[in-house]
Amino acid sequence: MGLFVFLALIVLVVVYIVSLYNGLVTARNSYKNAFAQIDVQLTRRHDLIPNLVETAKAYLAHERGTLEAVIQARNAAVKGLADAKRNPGDPEAMDQLAATQDGLNQSLGRLFALSEAYPDLKANQTMMQLSEELTSTENRVAFARQAYNDAVMTYNNRREVFPSSFVANSFSFAPAQLLQVEDATVREVPKVSFS
Repeated sequence: MGLFVFLALIVLVVVYIVSLYNGLVTARNSYKNAFAQIDVQLTRRHDLIPNLVETAKAYLAHERGTLEAVIQARNAAVKGLADAKRNPGDPEAMDQLAATQDGLNQSLGRLFALSEAYPDLKANQTMMQLSEELTSTENRVAFARQAYNDAVMTYNNRREVFPSSFVANSFSFAPAQLLQVEDATVREVPKVSFS
């Protein structure tokens, strides 16, 4: 009888450890899937930019530096995304992806600010459609990033709480990094003037 109880306890402990392990694997797969959704939206965004630049070229012929900066920032962002896809959640890859996306946001901001000075460009139907698609894509990227960050938080919480932390450390479940892209326009305080 005592041996039966001991074996039952061993089986229960093994089942519990397997359950913790499976929960960690599920959480890790969840944040990797969430990153795949970011990948889809960022790829869409990156694919729209060359069309935007081509449309703007006809109107901004003497603003070549701005157009080249957008293309260079886009190429850096594509590389950053490719590096992050190889290991989603890796702190270095996520920091690099965030930095390249921030650079792209800044260069696109300069392009759109410049287009404000050219009424013909601003009124161009293709430019308006591309701008609208880009804005829609930006919203999708924001939602995908939020879902990814939520999944990373769930995974990190699961790997850090007791007793899962023992299983996570035993099987080398590394912490995952959030994706936080700085957006200067969001952080900038609006200027109001009544004069």
